[in-house]
Amino acid sequence: MKPQQLYAFFLLHFFLLCATALENEAPSPGGTVVFTTLGRSDYAWDIFALPISDPPIPSNEHRITDGVSVNFNGHFPSSSPSSIFSLLHNRTLIQAPIPQAPSALQLIYVTERNGMSNIYYDTIYYGVSRNTRSRSALETPVRVQTPLLGLEESNNRVSMKDKPSLIGENLIYVSTHEDPGEPRASWAAVYSTHLGTGLTRRLTPHGIADFSPAVSPSGVWTAVASYGTEGWDGEVEELSTDIYVFLTHDGTHRVKVVEHGGWPCWVDDLTLYFHRKSEDQWMSVYKATFPEDKPVSTDSVTVQRVTPPGLHAFTPATSPGNHNFIAVATRRPSSSFRHIELFDTVKNEFIELTRHVSPATHHFNPFISPDSARVGYHKCRGESNGAKTPQLLLENVKSPVPNLSLFRVDGSFPTFSPAGDRIAYVNFPGIYVVNRDGSNLRLVSPLNAFAIAWDPVRKGIIYTSAGPEFSSEGTEVDIVAIEVDNVDRSYYKRLTIDGKNNAFPSPSPDGKWIVFRSGRTGYKNLYIMDAIEGESGGLERLTDGPWTDTMCNWSPDGDWIAFASDRHNPGSGSFELYLIHPNGTGLRRLISSGMSGRTNHPSFSPDGKLIVFTTDYGGISAEPISNPHHFGPYGEIYTIKVDGSELKRLTHNSYEDGTPSWAPLYVNPVDVAWTKRTKCGFEDCHWLNKMAGRGTMVEPWGLTKPKCGA
Repeated sequence: MKPQQLYAFFLLHFFLLCATALENEAPSPGGTVVFTTLGRSDYAWDIFALPISDPPIPSNEHRITDGVSVNFNGHFPSSSPSSIFSLLHNRTLIQAPIPQAPSALQLIYVTERNGMSNIYYDTIYYGVSRNTRSRSALETPVRVQTPLLGLEESNNRVSMKDKPSLIGENLIYVSTHEDPGEPRASWAAVYSTHLGTGLTRRLTPHGIADFSPAVSPSGVWTAVASYGTEGWDGEVEELSTDIYVFLTHDGTHRVKVVEHGGWPCWVDDLTLYFHRKSEDQWMSVYKATFPEDKPVSTDSVTVQRVTPPGLHAFTPATSPGNHNFIAVATRRPSSSFRHIELFDTVKNEFIELTRHVSPATHHFNPFISPDSARVGYHKCRGESNGAKTPQLLLENVKSPVPNLSLFRVDGSFPTFSPAGDRIAYVNFPGIYVVNRDGSNLRLVSPLNAFAIAWDPVRKGIIYTSAGPEFSSEGTEVDIVAIEVDNVDRSYYKRLTIDGKNNAFPSPSPDGKWIVFRSGRTGYKNLYIMDAIEGESGGLERLTDGPWTDTMCNWSPDGDWIAFASDRHNPGSGSFELYLIHPNGTGLRRLISSGMSGRTNHPSFSPDGKLIVFTTDYGGISAEPISNPHHFGPYGEIYTIKVDGSELKRLTHNSYEDGTPSWAPLYVNPVDVAWTKRTKCGFEDCHWLNKMAGRGTMVEPWGLTKPKCGA
């Protein structure tokens, strides 16, 4: 081989080795998205139980779940622990040795841990010689816990899980892992997974969403709340769903049995309870009785009201063959808190439970053991119950997109500094800045502010709007610049002059200009002004029309401004995303959110290729009454390419996720704790505060927070 050929050979070999090495390297880190979820950081839920035959006093209540995770929506299975363990096809996930003990308390429930939703099974063992109803029997239990579902059951797709129950060898539950392919169509569907094989079957027909499944005592039938083929129309309070039943085995023989109802539960295969809002405006529990000798339909099923007016009663729970009482959650005019009570269906009277144990705490979604001996529910664990949960500044949320980390931030409108070392957020009122590691938390302004943006050039400058939120075009709201490192917290510079609802500032990448929305003409449109001198240094109108253009964000390359607008249907409350060049040309719609849909708060990725936003594109995932208050219990975080392709859903839950933004760098998907303490101070659904004929109840603590949406 000639020297030139030999050199060429070695050069080619070298390049091939380099290419192979590059191919074998781990993919480079991608981006990071941060967002907020109204009230979520304060949940700290555990599942508790009270014995039904003993007095409802604190010493008789015991916490069943681990005191660390967010645990809720439980189910007491009737199968023995040994039979359940024998079914598990992946026993390596069991997190403790199985003791040889004769007595156990077992629970199946939804948990949010390790950044994702899952369904867990816990067994608590205690000595047979001890009083099984005493609190001390469960203070230092031997706990065996294991996830019942792995990612393989949903084809490795992240999803929300809800309302589990175990019948025989099959776990019945809600999951949101399948995209229906339609805007504003819920992903919630009922699935059955065989614990022995992991084989999963969809029971809900494609194109339909089902909520709150309940399996009959025989296991033959499953009842759900569903819109059927009509679909969700944007409701955020009580859902106008109907009750359907179908065969648990395969989802066939589906039939509507009750019009207008939610949260079904069975006593036997011919009797179920559910809730609905009555004509007198009280949420009440109803009973549906099926005929024995003719086909079941809405015409043949007998429906009667069970709970009386004068209080809200909802999310009923029953136990097999028990026609003597049900458990319900209530909101009474005399209380600002949701409590669990029994309703004696023979005497037609209530028996209060949790008010005697923890009167100043909300309690959710009761469930009864198969032997009718215990009632379970979830609530805040509280410090007295051995709380171990740290307050998180950044909560890692499992991302369905490779190389994209996703974090829930304990604060509204979270945004990273250009260097990525600090986070600014709003706490209504007040603007706070904290280091990315959770240290050096500071109040930098007491103003009642809204959206925040960092100056990309001048270090330590943030822009925001000061004034009332969700106000009319003429309300006094102005854009201000704040020096966050100024020791005098009161320093800020007002950039707008007229005070006509100027909000949502976003600086250009060179730091020279700010785009914002203003209501100065009687309509909310977009304007561009000088970033240093404000509108006195130069002002140009970018959009013009009798509609609302708002929530604007400037692209990193300076070529585009993304914004939300109702220009397609002014005044409808429906918002879609648009793009426009800073010179006013190139206007185009990025995504259509469907009839009356909402796509809000667009934010460009650092490379300008993607836009993250919050939307109701994925519909609603659970009955809102089963959760604390969320203004929009449908908000999920999505991304889309700037050309309108590759729409991807990032979050899956039944909460209100909103105000997303991109970090300027990749943040490893690990929780970041800080020194704040969990206060468990969330609100109940606002519409439950409205007591018929009694006006509106005042929520405790005065915790009034605006929604993240408009």
